[in-house]
Amino acid sequence: MTHLTADSVAELFVGAVTLAKSGERVSPRDMATREVLDVHMRLTQPRARLLYAPPARILNPAFAVAETVWHLSGSDASWIFDYNAQLRQYADGGVLRGAYGPRMRNWAGKVDQLRRVVEILKEDPDSRRALIQLYDPAQDAAGHKDVPCTLGFRFHQDVWIGMPYDLFFYTVLHELVAGWLGAELGEFYHHVGSLHIYERDLDQAEQLTSIAASAVMPDLTTPWKGFDRLLDQVQARDVTGHPGWDAMAETLRSYRLWKDGLREQAWRVADKIDGPLGQALTAWYGELNRRVRISPVRATAGAR
Repeated sequence: MTHLTADSVAELFVGAVTLAKSGERVSPRDMATREVLDVHMRLTQPRARLLYAPPARILNPAFAVAETVWHLSGSDASWIFDYNAQLRQYADGGVLRGAYGPRMRNWAGKVDQLRRVVEILKEDPDSRRALIQLYDPAQDAAGHKDVPCTLGFRFHQDVWIGMPYDLFFYTVLHELVAGWLGAELGEFYHHVGSLHIYERDLDQAEQLTSIAASAVMPDLTTPWKGFDRLLDQVQARDVTGHPGWDAMAETLRSYRLWKDGLREQAWRVADKIDGPLGQALTAWYGELNRRVRISPVRATAGAR
């Protein structure tokens, strides 16, 4: 087993990418990949969850927020495509069949696993039965395009594309459960069965240099009672009255303005979002503008 420890997601990401690049060559589904098995990660500050690693890796924080709300609310609704249109390629009949939310909050139409975890740990803080299962053979053996890479919180993970967004969601979940139990937020442990990077991403990964630690995000703890209502408000981009979740809602509101072509309004909203989310969103808009500027140049060069 390989161990990685860091104070922030940025530092953990650099270590994980460096490790994966040195991995064995494998080719699942004919995709050239470097892979390291059995990696154990420890994140000492779970709220330092938002990656910013220019120029190689700049995240869309609106998608990180949207995906987190989507999972926690138990949804497989298509509104997630508004924040990441590339996900459509994994949908069957317009639905992502491997969506975590329905499995976590409404397994087989019957069980809210998240609620049950909180109940179990309140009754017995030392219980080993507080588990959330995501992989479902009854569904996932059918051959649909989207199969959860998270198998009941045991991971087979692409470090470059998947890890930054996954850690954002998992550390939010970690923080929420700690709050519901009245427990102090402890360190976050992340076990990865297969840590890998696709060889198509290696050139971009080579641009990854030493980066500053991720900033610590505001507290997101909130009572269980009213939690689903809060998620509805964030999805609707409404004010919640909770500073941390209001920043999440404003991030979604700004990004929807951007997608609707109201770029100046989007910038203004992003500038008013305090903390790491606002900084990350303005950086993402800068990256999108950079891509637009570069694209015509590439097209002209290719035509010569």
